[in-house]
Amino acid sequence: MTDQLLGSAEDLERILAITGDDHGEVVDHVRSHYDTIFTWDYEKGARPALNKLYEKAKTSQWNGATDLPWDTEVDPLTTALGMAGSDQRMPLIRKAAEEAGSPMSKWTQQEWAGFAVESLSWRLSQFLHGEQGALLCTARIVESVPWIDAKYYAATQVMDEARHVEVFAQYLNTKLPTSYPVNAHLKALLDDILVDERWDMTYLGMQIMVEGLALAAFGFMHQLTEEPLLKQLLRYVMSDEARHVAFGVLSLQEYYDGLGQAEIRERQEFAFEAAVRMRDRFLQQEVWDRMGLDVREMVKLLMGLPQEANQFQQLLFSKIVPNCKKLGLLDAGDGWLRQKFGELGVIQFEDWVDTGEEYAMLDEVAKDREAAASS
Repeated sequence: MTDQLLGSAEDLERILAITGDDHGEVVDHVRSHYDTIFTWDYEKGARPALNKLYEKAKTSQWNGATDLPWDTEVDPLTTALGMAGSDQRMPLIRKAAEEAGSPMSKWTQQEWAGFAVESLSWRLSQFLHGEQGALLCTARIVESVPWIDAKYYAATQVMDEARHVEVFAQYLNTKLPTSYPVNAHLKALLDDILVDERWDMTYLGMQIMVEGLALAAFGFMHQLTEEPLLKQLLRYVMSDEARHVAFGVLSLQEYYDGLGQAEIRERQEFAFEAAVRMRDRFLQQEVWDRMGLDVREMVKLLMGLPQEANQFQQLLFSKIVPNCKKLGLLDAGDGWLRQKFGELGVIQFEDWVDTGEEYAMLDEVAKDREAAASS
């Protein structure tokens, strides 16, 4: 096992071969074929866990326009530097840049500050694009899942995802000086999810993998930032995301119990490929390009960082691994996915709490309402 989240040198060409195709178009077409499924069984509550989640979702809705303090003054530089100061990779990146003779090693404090703002804008931009991916995928789940309880819940998630797109777009447009197009690796993953015609692959790719990593990423940013608007925005989004991941776990557990080994192996391989794509997106190639640095050299530099520099990226998988274990994907067959997650350096999270057990703890909207009622 390599135990390296950022991969090895032989991955360099594969990573760089995936590039963005943004030419300024506003609309991007992804062609796919899948079944739209009606069900004439309207018995609500046939799957009690999904019905419970649906009832929770109905009482946990919030309004992005009125429930967030949009009049908050935000200083992008202060916000970005506050989070950058907590990034354990930065000293290691600076040291590696000096050893490699990278132009980054000659940056002034002003240039480093600019980089912090660009990185923050890039991260929030990718959150925004990922949320639109979730919006499209969940709308598809409403059409394609065969159970009425799942259709009911997925419909509430469509509303959640629309709200998430709205608030991230508004924050980027009104509080930060710049934004970024979708990262090529993230876009490739979203395309893979949308092109696959099997409804459970939409669940696995979006609800378990993309949403699971997003939930962890939102949690880390929420801990690091002191900016009050962003902190509350992330807190509310996290309360929704935890339900979304739980929805995926609850739905797929039942379905995967009836699949054969060959079909399970396909799901294991899909989950691993999704993990690799999500790992590669954090190389933030778009930022290096905008900052005028050689993208190849910067990706190579990041891939060569010591293992301790990868702890943050590893922790982003802390929601994904236990959920894959709960679905039986980790050890199915010959334990192929366990081995692959070991190679990514994330298998140590297998016994962390799965999201099916924690969504109630993250329901910040309900907590706020309870606090208001008791005051």
